[in-house]
Amino acid sequence: MSANATNNAPAIGIKQFTLDVLNGSSLGVVVALIPAALTSQILALFPGNHVAGAITMMVTVAQSLLSVFAAMAVGHMLRLETLDAACIALATFVSSGAITTSKGAFVFNGTGSILNIMLTTFISAAMVLLIHRHLGQLKLVIEPTIVLIIGGGIGILTLPAMVAVQTFVGQLVASATHLTPILMGIVLGIIFAVLIVSPLSSVGIAMAIALTGIGSGAANAGIVVASFTLAWIGASANPLGGTLAHFLGSPKIQMANMLRRPLLFVPVIIGAGICGGAASLLQMNGTPFSAGFGFAGLIGPLTALQQSHGVLVWLRVLLTFVVIPVLAAGGLKWLFVNQLGLIKPQDAQLGE
Repeated sequence: MSANATNNAPAIGIKQFTLDVLNGSSLGVVVALIPAALTSQILALFPGNHVAGAITMMVTVAQSLLSVFAAMAVGHMLRLETLDAACIALATFVSSGAITTSKGAFVFNGTGSILNIMLTTFISAAMVLLIHRHLGQLKLVIEPTIVLIIGGGIGILTLPAMVAVQTFVGQLVASATHLTPILMGIVLGIIFAVLIVSPLSSVGIAMAIALTGIGSGAANAGIVVASFTLAWIGASANPLGGTLAHFLGSPKIQMANMLRRPLLFVPVIIGAGICGGAASLLQMNGTPFSAGFGFAGLIGPLTALQQSHGVLVWLRVLLTFVVIPVLAAGGLKWLFVNQLGLIKPQDAQLGE
């Protein structure tokens, strides 16, 4: 990008600015998580292998750099200079929660708080847009320091609050586990389908409340049908890679579109209720780790295959994670796009 990229960028309103931050953050999530999602189940077949261990290290570190990828993607969306995007990445990374201290050492601690990553990126990007034209020839020296200390400092202050928000949501989700099995499956399917396209971490919440058993399977099924539904709705407006990214990666890539067109939630919620209930009826089990992944890396289906009991487990897994979600997604796309015309494929078009 040229040195004048930021100066040539058009004036941007708060709505478009917010959508750019959401789109960039969504892209960062997918970039950071897809390598681990695609390789984790394969690497598990080679315990103790040095090559597998090295790849595991690489994909694990990549997840902890989610905040950096998100910030750089937001900078690209906003047509900022490379320096500006890097400054945003600095502030976002140090306040993401992905780095903690242990016995005097800094250690990676997962992806961090996606909610706080987005908030810090929003604040830091706004700072860059406000100050970059006023720094002159000292921009290279001053901007990284200002954005890191102020933007990153604010992010560090807000991190506990954002973690508390996720914990509170987790407690609300946990209350659904006290319902009857079928109703619990419907409710958890819907909740996790909504969570997966929100700034909150579905995996983080599932781990926090130790969601296991049939509840985990239902949550997984809700995410799976959300992936297929949004992928199918936007298939004609997106490239093949973008369509596949919904379920091989994460439907969180649609986060900005869900905010811009809330009607997209309706087919997702309907499908999640159907598939969550079906998962409970078919007694699909899971673990806290698998609950928030859905179809990505086949983590949900393979975990259900390992954890579920009874006859014809493989057939029940196939029905829960492939047949019913695909049929539901196709039917909902036909109803809302082709018949009612309430949703257009362009509503689910991904940002570039």
